[in-house]
Amino acid sequence: MRQKKEKTGYSIDMCSGSILGKMLLFALPLMCSSILQLLFNAADIIVVGRFAGDNSLAAVGSNTALINLLTNFFIGLSIGANVLASHYFGARQDKDLKDTVHTAMLLSVYSGIILTLVGCIGARRILIWMQTPEDVIDLAVLYLRIYFLGMTATMIYNFGSAILRAVGDTRRPLYYLSVAGVVNIILNLVFVIYFRLDVAGVAIATAISQCISAFLVVRCMIKESGGIHLELRLLHIHKDKFIRILQIGLPASFQGIIFSISNVIIQSSVNSFGAVTVAGNSAAANIEGFVYVAMNAFYQASISFTGQNLGAAQFQRINRILYAAEACALTVGLLLGNTAVFFGRELLSLYTASELVVEAGMKRMRYVCRPYALCGMMDTIVGSMRGLGHSVLPMIVSLIGACGLRLIWIFTLFKMERFHSVEWLYITYPISWGLTFAAHVVCFIIIRRKLGKIWSGMRKA
Repeated sequence: MRQKKEKTGYSIDMCSGSILGKMLLFALPLMCSSILQLLFNAADIIVVGRFAGDNSLAAVGSNTALINLLTNFFIGLSIGANVLASHYFGARQDKDLKDTVHTAMLLSVYSGIILTLVGCIGARRILIWMQTPEDVIDLAVLYLRIYFLGMTATMIYNFGSAILRAVGDTRRPLYYLSVAGVVNIILNLVFVIYFRLDVAGVAIATAISQCISAFLVVRCMIKESGGIHLELRLLHIHKDKFIRILQIGLPASFQGIIFSISNVIIQSSVNSFGAVTVAGNSAAANIEGFVYVAMNAFYQASISFTGQNLGAAQFQRINRILYAAEACALTVGLLLGNTAVFFGRELLSLYTASELVVEAGMKRMRYVCRPYALCGMMDTIVGSMRGLGHSVLPMIVSLIGACGLRLIWIFTLFKMERFHSVEWLYITYPISWGLTFAAHVVCFIIIRRKLGKIWSGMRKA
């Protein structure tokens, strides 16, 4: 028997009523949350760039691709938890939802412990493989090791917020990150300026802020009622839910890892151009990150909205959800991406006083940030397919279309003298986004037609 769906002031019924209005209500707090999360890293980079120097800036920035590589696997698993929880919430199956919550939260703890061990033990060796410049590698290793001490808290927050997103709650994660973000910025300034701890100071500040956000999201779930109520004594890996999370999340994890590997290879190629280019690339990538997470809010929305409607058998709304999400991602990407380029020099000057570093950053922004809407559209259609429970096909298409093309580019054309420049590295991004998006459109049409046949059969029955 279907149980009564719980209603709270924070959840959103995604299975009826206006799609666009509810999607904006869902996406805007998520967008702000993601921006605040990025501010953790931005505060690190700005503070060290201004008060510790360009070498420290390069040391922190050179870790970005590596941190993404090591965390994306488990972040992908949180997507699996989000999709499964949204299906059960839409279908009003509270018992299955509760089992999913407890499985996911225990999985987050295991994930964080593994990441801490890998990040702390392998930091120097991995950074050497990435051709990190010798004059910054000691600082980079120190930052990375301290940063990963807070990784269990990061995973707990990410899995917890994924569960909350599944029921439409994106506001409380925003509140928690607001608190943690303010603490992070204050501690950055205190540790770097007053105690002169350099990159160690910003890493400690970030780890502390991650612990605060994790504590708040766990406290929230403990106080919740219904299917997403968390009881620490009931934390357990339910085999069937764990397997389903893996089925949905592992393809997303592997896709994230391969994307990160391609970015690490690109980062190592950028590193070969010296500390100034590395610093400019790091600052520009950080600015672009704000545009990316704004678009990514609609990727997350497409997952949760599609998942809930699939669980509730509201198949006729699925296409409209994709159209609304794509329109929002395109609009946000074009507006913010081009605005960031227009004010690029002013924004980059927040990170460094060096004109050479600013110019190096502008090179990246012209090629990557201006056409960034293509990336948002590519991700959003993947979100719809994952919300439908299809994760393997978009993974394969993304790996071939985006990552494969970038790696082929680096190991062929980039080796030639004519194309051996940082600009030719950056141009691989928009080309790969456009081609991969086109392939995803074809895949979605195929999946949607199969679902349409299922729906027609159900209506006839």
